[in-house]
Amino acid sequence: MPVSVIILAAGQGTRMNSDLPKVLHPVGAAPLLHHAMRAAQALDPERMIVVVGQGADLVSKAAKAFDPEVEIVFQTEQRGTGHAVRQAAPLLVGAAGDTIVLYGDTPFVRPETLSRLRQARDRHAVVVLGFIAQDPDHYGRLLTTGDDLNRIVEHKDASPEERAITLCNSGVICAETSLLLDLVQGLGTANAAGEYYLTDIVGLARDRGLSAGVVICDEAETLGINTRAQLARAEAAFQTAMRADALANGVTLTAPDTVFFALDTHIGRDAVIAPNVVFGPGVTVESGAVIHAFCHLEGCHVSRGASVGPFARLRPGAELAEDVHVGNFVELKNAVLDEGVKVGHLTYLGDAHVGEHANIGAGTVTCNFDGVTKHHTEIGARTFIGSDTMLVAPVSIGAGAMTAAGSVITADVPAQALALARARQVNKPGLAARLMERLRTIKAAKGQG
Repeated sequence: MPVSVIILAAGQGTRMNSDLPKVLHPVGAAPLLHHAMRAAQALDPERMIVVVGQGADLVSKAAKAFDPEVEIVFQTEQRGTGHAVRQAAPLLVGAAGDTIVLYGDTPFVRPETLSRLRQARDRHAVVVLGFIAQDPDHYGRLLTTGDDLNRIVEHKDASPEERAITLCNSGVICAETSLLLDLVQGLGTANAAGEYYLTDIVGLARDRGLSAGVVICDEAETLGINTRAQLARAEAAFQTAMRADALANGVTLTAPDTVFFALDTHIGRDAVIAPNVVFGPGVTVESGAVIHAFCHLEGCHVSRGASVGPFARLRPGAELAEDVHVGNFVELKNAVLDEGVKVGHLTYLGDAHVGEHANIGAGTVTCNFDGVTKHHTEIGARTFIGSDTMLVAPVSIGAGAMTAAGSVITADVPAQALALARARQVNKPGLAARLMERLRTIKAAKGQG
């Protein structure tokens, strides 16, 4: 049975006290919206629709960055969740199967939970995701009889007896698509907020003699982000879960609480991650690689057997082949290092390709930017780049060539050649002592004045 997904992402989130739309605040180095979209993608939906409103351009751009095929609809007035779903309805006319409604500020609903929602549709026309709340204040309550859901009451509309119920509504709903579209058209605004509540479709379905049911998940999955404090708690929860997953999958974390992951971090079994390592978006570390302490990695790939750090920075486009060694205080950006390359320390390689088993001396810099345009540096296999070499791009160093320490290389170096590009040293006997004596005399004269 096909499935479609609607993700509601139109709210500004005034309690965040931010110019940034709420769903774009990051957890795990990714917008909250991407977490919801990732859970939806696991269902292989026929179509995914994101409803935008506040900050529509920014939210749309972020959604398209995650999935170029996502469809965007606009909710120009924020008149409730039911009204938001109405905006998506024209795109779903005639769609077969079910539709699930998710929320862009609720990042932790698991794909397995969404699958259980769909399975429950075999028994009920409408299925709601619920949870037992430790503190049910402000949540909508689920009123049930046995396994059946009778109706949902919003907290502000609930009686004292109904507020004592701890089974609460997450807002996530699954229903047959044509039924969902029909029900939302029948919503009204006879409530304390004067809004179209999506949750009212349960009562409308029951009025038609249709059944509604509840799937219960852990409360942690339903965490909605409305404040900076909740965002911080969500980040902590995300990192705890990612660390546990890494350990369970055979990754060594020598100090787990000091390692920070992104939503899409991939680390292979038997990789070793030392303390105080931060993974930004787009990082893959293969099995058996070692990331030493105090490294920052983003948008890069580290192959098996490679070693990085300590105190190294890998920026987007860094590609390390097997058995590459990148040492302390090395920065790589858009640089491809072939098998066995050694970059020991104090080096910047940007917009470069380094051939296999080359050795890059300390203090080497690819001077890749002329103030307007980036330029490429090609370093051949088995080259030896002397310490403190400046490679002024565009430039090519042939295979097996060498550069003398302290050289500024501005022209291509042929294979097997030695390039020296530095001024000849001149020694002036006794000049240092005479110069220092003169300087002391000048300083003393000024002091007497």
